[in-house]
Amino acid sequence: MKLEIENKISEIKYIISLLKDHANYEDSKKKLENLEIASQAPDIWDDRTKAEKLFKEKNLLEKQIISINNLQTEIDDTQELLKIGNDEDDQEIIKEAEKTVFVLLGICQKKQFETLFSGEADANDCYLEIHPGAGGTEAQDWANMLSRMYQRWAENKQFEREILEETSGEEAGIKSITMRLNGNNAYGWAKTESGIHRLVRISPFDSASRRHTSFASVWVYPVVDDKIDILIEEKELRIDTYRSSGAGGQHVNTTDSAVRITHLPSGIVVQCQNNRSQHRNKAAALNMLKARLYERELQKREEEAGSISSEKSEIGWGNQIRSYVLHPYHMVKDLRTDVEKGNTQSVLDGGIDEFIEAALSKKIGLKI
Repeated sequence: MKLEIENKISEIKYIISLLKDHANYEDSKKKLENLEIASQAPDIWDDRTKAEKLFKEKNLLEKQIISINNLQTEIDDTQELLKIGNDEDDQEIIKEAEKTVFVLLGICQKKQFETLFSGEADANDCYLEIHPGAGGTEAQDWANMLSRMYQRWAENKQFEREILEETSGEEAGIKSITMRLNGNNAYGWAKTESGIHRLVRISPFDSASRRHTSFASVWVYPVVDDKIDILIEEKELRIDTYRSSGAGGQHVNTTDSAVRITHLPSGIVVQCQNNRSQHRNKAAALNMLKARLYERELQKREEEAGSISSEKSEIGWGNQIRSYVLHPYHMVKDLRTDVEKGNTQSVLDGGIDEFIEAALSKKIGLKI
């Protein structure tokens, strides 16, 4: 028992050190001191907007630093209590201290996991797009397999799913799909899935039963809430209407209700076809466009902060993040984290949390 407690104390201290690293602890303390001085300025409320922003930042930093300090104090006091108990051979004191160690470890692990979702938009709902790469039916079928995987995963997470646009392939699979996932930390959970997904298998569409390699891209971006103001000018948009196809029912195919919007300055294209009303589809597509522009701004800020400069190559269309091999052996491997799973069917049935948690941990420098 003594060795187990020592190991748990070491784990608690390790997590506290990771939390300090993630919070830029020393720099944050200095910044908090400066904010404290600034908050006491006699003219602080002359600019109400600036003052509110200052106090919000100050309160967040205080909460973060106090939380870490409390954990450090608790484990230091508990270690001291253990020492007293052992020196005096007082089993009651030892038992109470050991109980505190287990409670503290649980708190630390929870706080460590919460840091995975500390990004600006992590709590938001999200959009998830899938597009097949070159390869016709093969790639389109792979895109459809990924769509099923993510919908199963979202169901397991109890996220609400809404298909906004889906275009079927000529023979099988899909040419594109855009879905919205609604739920707690939906974007935080899904954001590291953006990238290229590669499939190796014996093709069910090849009469010679040859092995084929297919690619599909996944792109995840956050839904923009009312607190975020994204300005889009009408002159920057090209709006096209067309007849809906694919999932959505026969009623959507009789009129030009589907809407495609192209944002001319950025080249971003979004489309929506899930409503009978062209106006509703246009409103939904505009929301998607705002989300795409916001996601681009988030990436730009992170790059400027230097937090994802080394990860940038793993986000774009031409970069593979995960490989799914169904022949000559079964293995799914994430190329960013080296996490592997041999049960490919469970992965394709939505069992991807292990990959996501490892990618999130790597992104912010934590071990889970």
